[in-house]
Amino acid sequence: MANKTPQTQYDSPWKQMLQLYFEDFMQFFFPQAHAQIDWSRGFEFLDQELQQVVRDAELGKRLIDKLVKIYRVGGEESWLLIHVEVQSQEENDFPKRMFVYNYRIFDRYDRSVASLAVLGDDNINWRPSQFGYDLFGCTVNFQFPVIKLLDYQQRLSELEASRNPFATVVMAHLAAVQTRSNRSQRKKQKITLARRLYEQGFDRDAVLNLLGFIDWMLTLPLNLEREFKREIEQLEAQQSMQYMTSFERITRIEGLLEAIELGLELKFGTSSLFVMDEISQIDDVEQLRAIKDGIKTAHTVDELRQIYQHSTTDTQLEN
Repeated sequence: MANKTPQTQYDSPWKQMLQLYFEDFMQFFFPQAHAQIDWSRGFEFLDQELQQVVRDAELGKRLIDKLVKIYRVGGEESWLLIHVEVQSQEENDFPKRMFVYNYRIFDRYDRSVASLAVLGDDNINWRPSQFGYDLFGCTVNFQFPVIKLLDYQQRLSELEASRNPFATVVMAHLAAVQTRSNRSQRKKQKITLARRLYEQGFDRDAVLNLLGFIDWMLTLPLNLEREFKREIEQLEAQQSMQYMTSFERITRIEGLLEAIELGLELKFGTSSLFVMDEISQIDDVEQLRAIKDGIKTAHTVDELRQIYQHSTTDTQLEN
């Protein structure tokens, strides 16, 4: 497997965990802010709006950022914004980008904006938390809270005892950084993290989501990956659980959906991708394989639709 840059390797799993467990994220990393948010009123991700705001302000590469609409405790009707960045590499312009994004978001919405940063790089001394300048008596001093993931290396016992999903996220992230050049050690840490999920009694959805994060962060060569899966199968047999089977099935489905989307675009063009809304509702692996194979012989998108609609109808009749 080709080596991936930290951005591409870590982007999607962090994004998914922020989407699924934003309240847990705030409670784990920023507890004082968490206590001031009225979670009963819900929250809303403004990802598309954030991209519009910063579209022409790209200042270096980021790992993942989120813009979230929240309400504060106290009954105020007005809503506020939280801008979160998870940064994977040391970068000189990072404080400037935090400042630029903050004022652009404020300018667009005319609302208070809290910018928060999580640093996932491997330089313990890099801790940017301020941007500013002073010119002719005009002073700008922008400060933002920073979480350094490497600091948790000294708090492993605390992480192991926590049931917050982001305790597992941090442990997996640290393991990924520490085992970049030692795949055997990576396999051991991956097994330890997976075993912890089973032994702590997380519910099914949490196990699947966190296994997905661990699996994505701690990639292994094929031979070690097979060893890992065998050990997990043994663990599941001991625990009378079958989570990994579902996890692997989800992985296969996602891979087939990606292959189908690519095949559609290459053969029929981007205008054909509207059918992905229908195809993505299918959760039968064999049906998805039939669709993927059908792209080779179908002459039109409608012909392909007949293939999978017929397949779906047969399955429904069998059930």
